[in-house]
Amino acid sequence: MKVADRYLNRELSWLRFNERVLEEAGAKGNPLLERLKFLAIFEGNLDEFYMVRVSGLIEQFESGTLETSPDGLTPTEQLRRISQASGPLRQRAANMLHDTVLPALEEHGVHVRTYTDLSDRQRRELDKLFQSDIFPVLTPLILHPAHSVP
Repeated sequence: MKVADRYLNRELSWLRFNERVLEEAGAKGNPLLERLKFLAIFEGNLDEFYMVRVSGLIEQFESGTLETSPDGLTPTEQLRRISQASGPLRQRAANMLHDTVLPALEEHGVHVRTYTDLSDRQRRELDKLFQSDIFPVLTPLILHPAHSVP
């Protein structure tokens, strides 16, 4: 057995963990709001994964780092495998939300709408709420020119 075969890739292992979170979102035995919570956790985890771990691999790639991970994968190979694994996971989550969770919420009187779904009156009320309660507490971020926006 090669040394690299003795190790699991940290990034791919983390994606498998997050897949188990997604499986909880799809478990019909879990209460509906718990399933929605698991979907939110899955998406939040995946966002953080891309901001921290994938951005680190991209930095390694851009710097020309050819060093391999303990399992023998280069940054480029890891990025390719992450892309192959995460795309279908994100699609499963979207399908689960739109095909199962949102319709079930509708049945219980919870209606999730986009801004374009709202009437003119509802949009005005929402705009007013945003201007009075949300916009004043938004914190501007100063970004250094050498760093990209997350």
